Amino acid sequence: MQRIIAKDYFNDLLENNATVLLPNQGEKLELKDIDFTFKVTSEMSNDQLGVYKIMLKPMAIGAKLHYHRFMDETFIVDKGILTVQAGEEIIKAPPGSIVYVPRFTPHSFQNDTDEFVELTLLFNPSQKREGFFRGLLETLSEDPIDPEKYLKLYNKYDSFPVDTSNMIPTRD
Repeated sequence: MQRIIAKDYFNDLLENNATVLLPNQGEKLELKDIDFTFKVTSEMSNDQLGVYKIMLKPMAIGAKLHYHRFMDETFIVDKGILTVQAGEEIIKAPPGSIVYVPRFTPHSFQNDTDEFVELTLLFNPSQKREGFFRGLLETLSEDPIDPEKYLKLYNKYDSFPVDTSNMIPTRD
């Protein structure tokens, strides 16, 4: 006689799957003008949320005007003044500001000051954004930067430049 194990369809199975990252913890990638620290990754959140600490050096461009089809992006300014373009509007966001950018909203961000800007960046869902940041490190470290490779990386990770002739995050 085969024994049948009854399943509990009425009670939740509680588990502690929490992750705590202290201020200096997380994988850090350093580019010339911008640093990324992974806090909550796609792997941790089952691809539902990505949380990243970003540090923009003075006069650094985070990203030129682009949009996402399948994810929303939220900027939380921790230190400094972050310049964000959302649609036609240009916002000078001081510390404590939150800029929520839903999908299909053209946006860009940069540091237009002589001070460092620190922000927390959230993507939901996260769309394996860590792969994008790793690819960005590789692509932007090349000299010269290959626009076709950059665009391929952008498109793979749900980023679409508004103007492909002005998509590389450098000041002209």
